[in-house]
Amino acid sequence: MRERRWRPDAPADVESAMAPHRRGGGDPAWQLTADRAIWRTSRTPEGPGTLRVTVEPRARTVVAHAWGPGAGWMLETLPDLLGAHDRVGDFARLMGALGPEGHALVRELASRHAGLRVGRTLRVFEALVPAVLEQKVVGREAWRAWRWLLSRYGDPAPGPAPATMRVFPEPEVWRAIPSWDWHRAGAEAVRARTIVNAALHAAKLEAAGEAEADRLLRALPGVGVWTSAEVRQRAYGDPDAVSVGDYHLPSLVGWSLTGRKTDDAGMLELLSPYRGHRHRIVRLLELGGRRPPARGPRMAARDYRSF
Repeated sequence: MRERRWRPDAPADVESAMAPHRRGGGDPAWQLTADRAIWRTSRTPEGPGTLRVTVEPRARTVVAHAWGPGAGWMLETLPDLLGAHDRVGDFARLMGALGPEGHALVRELASRHAGLRVGRTLRVFEALVPAVLEQKVVGREAWRAWRWLLSRYGDPAPGPAPATMRVFPEPEVWRAIPSWDWHRAGAEAVRARTIVNAALHAAKLEAAGEAEADRLLRALPGVGVWTSAEVRQRAYGDPDAVSVGDYHLPSLVGWSLTGRKTDDAGMLELLSPYRGHRHRIVRLLELGGRRPPARGPRMAARDYRSF
């Protein structure tokens, strides 16, 4: 076991920084235990690792423990995961420059959630696989597939992690998953092919810099604007990557800021004053925005296993 104690320069909300990396309530790679400790696994450049993060509120100190060959890497990159690189000062200056033109709700939420940080994992393929599984399906369906695949093909988490936790498989493992196991997981052939093809290019994706990430990701068959944005938000901590094409976001943004539903074009127009921090605005609205009233049944989760 290795340990690191880290004190951010300003108060930071650790749970909100780590929450985007959680894929549903039973995520084998992310768990919140009864003592408010967050456990997370990752396949780092140095091998599998398990990270446990807690906070000492009075000392405003983050306490992290890590196990496995990747323990050192996970502790070294802990500040990145928690958003130490995040340009919150730039955002504050942007809000100041907007003056009364900025939306009142955004100002209120920015003040209420001043500790919000956009963290980054620096693991591209690890963010890409679950994003592909979430393409054009409801969350429950994608998370079910994620749980099944990690439970079947992931390595047991190093250290004293909760027993159900697993480490993200290597690219070679994803390439070797047979068609019948993709089917058993509930992932149809299109998403399976996208992941298998991406696994062939995993090393190139990991070596890419943030500036070229969008181009490389969208060059992969089956990866479009939405998937690229979801990956860049998590792997690079991009505060401006907007998930265009999302089923829910336009309604959330439109209703929160104008009281009316809108589409992708309308969402981008509403977010345009916040360019450079549009994803941050979406995160704030997700934390405290206003959603339109439901007027019909929720989209049902499909089950390809019965097809």
